[in-house]
Amino acid sequence: MIKRILDTKKQTAAALAEEIFQKINECDDSVNIALSGGSTPAILFSIVAEDYGDKINWRKVRIFWVDERSVPPEDDQSNYKMTARTLLSQIDIPESNVYRIHGENDASKEAVRYSEVIEQSVPMEKNLPRFDIILLGMGDDGHTASIFPDQMSLLKSDKICERAIHPQNGQERVTMTGSVINNGKNIYFLICGESKVEILVKIRDKDPLYPASYIRSDAIFFLDKSASGKLT
Repeated sequence: MIKRILDTKKQTAAALAEEIFQKINECDDSVNIALSGGSTPAILFSIVAEDYGDKINWRKVRIFWVDERSVPPEDDQSNYKMTARTLLSQIDIPESNVYRIHGENDASKEAVRYSEVIEQSVPMEKNLPRFDIILLGMGDDGHTASIFPDQMSLLKSDKICERAIHPQNGQERVTMTGSVINNGKNIYFLICGESKVEILVKIRDKDPLYPASYIRSDAIFFLDKSASGKLT
């Protein structure tokens, strides 16, 4: 596990924002980024918009999503809505560079459609899309993207996207598979808060019961001190 540990949630998000800015600047051509939702990414996106919004050539940046709930884009649970509010509406990015998952559609059909969009838009390597930047979070149960502990087959699926189901509430989702995530060029986790302390130890030790354990070992974990308490 590669760790970057900062004092606070905001400092952790700011450090990752700087990292993303540098990675975008390193790319001469288009930059394909897959984003995740959540409260901490919302802080990250706001920092990117405020501190780097006028420093990034957004015409070369293409934005995708790692996963999405089966809700319309105006729903408060929508990862797209959160990103639109905190980032997209604050920057000068062409609408054609934003590739949202249509959460309002049937999840199984949308997984097929979005897979085709990615395949047509993102360079392929090893017969899989090769994203330049993939941003991940992690739940208290060790899930990442929408790959939950009871759906481990999604980690090694040969598909680009699949339908997933939240194990507690039964909500359908569309998620990128572990195969696509692990084919990314730069993979980042953004994890904050005391609730993640115990599970992070298990992820570090590659406990096979948890999906996040299967993400490539060179993924970089941006953590605040609250989350990293038992790792230091």
